[in-house]
Amino acid sequence: MAVNLPTNILRSFVAIADAGSMLQAADHVFVTQSALSLQIRKLEDLLQQSLFHRDGRRLSLTSSGELLLDYARRVLALHDEAVTAIGSRQFVGPVRIGMVQDFAEALLSGVLARFSELHADAQIYARVAGTAELLGMLERDQLDIVVGYAAADAADAVSLAPMAWYGDEALVHRDVLPIAVLEPPCRFREAAISALDAAGRPWRIAIETPNLSSLRAAVDGGLGITCRTSLFSSDPPLRTPSLPGLPAVTSILRSGDGRDRAVQGLLALAHEVVAGTEAAL
Repeated sequence: MAVNLPTNILRSFVAIADAGSMLQAADHVFVTQSALSLQIRKLEDLLQQSLFHRDGRRLSLTSSGELLLDYARRVLALHDEAVTAIGSRQFVGPVRIGMVQDFAEALLSGVLARFSELHADAQIYARVAGTAELLGMLERDQLDIVVGYAAADAADAVSLAPMAWYGDEALVHRDVLPIAVLEPPCRFREAAISALDAAGRPWRIAIETPNLSSLRAAVDGGLGITCRTSLFSSDPPLRTPSLPGLPAVTSILRSGDGRDRAVQGLLALAHEVVAGTEAAL
């Protein structure tokens, strides 16, 4: 009886061979480490061959694994080519988008919902994190699209927005200004502290959090003022000469080199939303 090798397991096998560990491969194929381990065990059972040498968490290919790797790459390339050529509405693998917290609400409820309606067969992977982390994932081919923040002169800027102070105006009159910030690295945190130091204004961090919703709750509760764009709050920003001016920030939309039709479609929708939220460039 012929042995059938499932393409999803071959894809996991190639990911592990390239990454050298289950942990790193799991991020590429969106499968847990335990599930990956079961897949490789099944593949070895089907072939009746050991495919990896195991040295702690580090994995290296056996001679059988080396032989299979070349065939697996060719099988997957031909499989993906066939799906693209024949199934005009079918997509291979998830479309992976990363976004900073400021854009999460608009993108998750708007863009991704619209994309799912247009491409019901597409799978979406969404990651919410800081810009630096997201760009690192893009470089490692763990994301297809990134929506983040950059300096005002960024070459790939989509929109430009002024930073502003938000919070209870009564806090501004304190001798030492209480501020609420996200954990570093954070462009807004750096801008706020630099502006206050340059103006010689004493300050202290009253609230530090990794989460934008917690930051918003702290500011709404009068625990500190913060530096963000108009996406942060529907309330008007603080306008007082006792607070220093802040720089502008740009929204960037960056994608990887490999853009299939699904990625291009999501990129266009994301651009529409990001450009529409602030001053389009």
